[in-house]
Amino acid sequence: MSVARVGPLKLKAQIFCGDEPAIGPGKADLLEAIDCEGSISAAGRALGMSYRRTWLLVDSMNRCWVERLVETIAGGSRDRGARLTDTGRAVLAAYRLLERRMVDAAAGDGLDPLTALLRDAPLPPATAT
Repeated sequence: MSVARVGPLKLKAQIFCGDEPAIGPGKADLLEAIDCEGSISAAGRALGMSYRRTWLLVDSMNRCWVERLVETIAGGSRDRGARLTDTGRAVLAAYRLLERRMVDAAAGDGLDPLTALLRDAPLPPATAT
């Protein structure tokens, strides 16, 4: 889902561990890509991320949760790569559920009082006098 929009409202859930984002839309997308690609580097390529950035995000996630979300499988066999742990799958599923619930809540009438007062487009910038 990544970052969702409901009309003019942009929804972005981030869960923090101290001051560090433990998961957000980008990290959730990365977990899904790792699950699909079976490799951290291939997941990064699929998302247009550098190898270094991808590894830093995985390291951050693995340090923030009580158990690792991604496990790497080293070695020379064709079974090497990466996979989501059971905790990784649980965190990803719970995060995606949270996103869906946020969208459902925002789609209700709570946004109506704001959108009723919102212009269709902003006025031109004021000119300095």
